[in-house]
Amino acid sequence: MLTPDTESALAALVAAADAPFAIEGQGTKRAMLRPVQAAATISTRNLTGITLHRPTELIISARAGTPVAEVEAMLATKGQMLIAEPPSYAGIFGAGNATIGGAVAAGISGPRRITGGAMRDHVMGVRFVNGAGEVMHSGGRVLKNVTGLDLCKLLTGSHGTLGIITEVTLKVLPRPEATATLAVNAADFATGQRVLSAGLGAPYGVSGAAIVGHRALLRIEDFAESVAYRIAKLRQDLAEHGASEIIEGEASRALWRDVAEATPLDLAPDDAVWRVSVKPSEGPRLAAALRTAFDAKLMLDWGGGLVWVAGPATEAAHRAVMAAAEDGAFLLFRAPDALRAAVPVIKPDAPALATIARRVKAALDPRGLFNPGRMQAGF
Repeated sequence: MLTPDTESALAALVAAADAPFAIEGQGTKRAMLRPVQAAATISTRNLTGITLHRPTELIISARAGTPVAEVEAMLATKGQMLIAEPPSYAGIFGAGNATIGGAVAAGISGPRRITGGAMRDHVMGVRFVNGAGEVMHSGGRVLKNVTGLDLCKLLTGSHGTLGIITEVTLKVLPRPEATATLAVNAADFATGQRVLSAGLGAPYGVSGAAIVGHRALLRIEDFAESVAYRIAKLRQDLAEHGASEIIEGEASRALWRDVAEATPLDLAPDDAVWRVSVKPSEGPRLAAALRTAFDAKLMLDWGGGLVWVAGPATEAAHRAVMAAAEDGAFLLFRAPDALRAAVPVIKPDAPALATIARRVKAALDPRGLFNPGRMQAGF
């Protein structure tokens, strides 16, 4: 385990390398995707600290190894928040203390994605070390940013395969004063999907929409008086869909933390976990198909467009997920090493996109040093 204390020391390590590395922060997401084929690991866990916070400009910068919790605590002192609501997935991977660099590298977004956008939409600047051992930067520290190729978006969600992120600059927003959730009873996913669609189509600014168990959940965040008025109107408008209750304040926040972390899946230690992205209207169909294929545990987020699936860690179950996600995308989120090494862990790119991906990889990591095999075999 190599843990350089400075960006320049990290760059020197890469420049002198003669073999590939596994790349990580605190290693909390080591069990995602494929096992990395490398004898040594470079960790950014010692590259820590918030380097810039301009509350009036809605910008924060932090070194890659800085814990997400530390960034959130700093923002809270000024009544601000990370827009993407990045989860730690500590319950899934059994490891906490996720880093901000890891959240960006994995492209992690929580329930607010349906209105606030994905993590990649909020990365305003990034510093990283490329495969030649050069320190590069893209973007800046202002909200208007139109310079050059958008490497920020390329690196976000690249899982450390294109470069080693050393610092990120993120757009932030004021933290809502109040929150409330409308929980509507739903006999099945199809019924719940109709509730979510009606809620998202209503003019009340829903910022979270999920189906957990037999309840469709709709969140509203804003000033206290506004939240109270809007949640009451939403309940009134959706009364025809069934009985409901309003969950307010900290209870609402705790509920959505659980949704973000996929806690309601109630995972067994040997369960595999998949994330499947489809059109929201397709969520119930996919859930029904998977329940037919195996004893699937299911939860829907993002208005029905994100389907969390847990079940047996077998190739048969994985093939069922791949087939059900034919018109969407899937990610094998957690599984034993043997399964992760034997199957595609993400949906393969179309040939034209695969060609572009190889060219980008060759440009940024020409020696193939970074996380070989993590996203697909031989890449």
